[in-house]
Amino acid sequence: QVRLVESGGGFVQAGGSLTLSCEWSGRNFDNYGMGWFRQAPGKEREFVAVKIYTGSTFYGNSLQGRFTISRDNVEKKVYLHMNMLTPEDTAVYYCAAHKWEYYSGRGYPSSNDFGFWGQGSQVTVSS
Repeated sequence: QVRLVESGGGFVQAGGSLTLSCEWSGRNFDNYGMGWFRQAPGKEREFVAVKIYTGSTFYGNSLQGRFTISRDNVEKKVYLHMNMLTPEDTAVYYCAAHKWEYYSGRGYPSSNDFGFWGQGSQVTVSS
């Protein structure tokens, strides 16, 4: 059974940085794509980034350059490094794992590609 536990959320001033981490419990971490989504109040869940099992990465629109996803296959963790944060980045951030092993996704990543979710971490950026 896969379990994802997130940490690292909190408050940060605009222009600051924050790193979220997500720890995997279960088998075959290396074989799964890992991603991040976020959901702001009153808005739909939004794709942020994914690092598939091959190592390739994809980012949500307008986020590449400020956000970086990385993973440590030894520690079984995935990270989201966020820089130059703005109040518009305020949201609950969710770690997620692809539904299937060796899956690369099809088209623009969506929550339907992911079958395992973390509990969510609140990130609040003050102006």
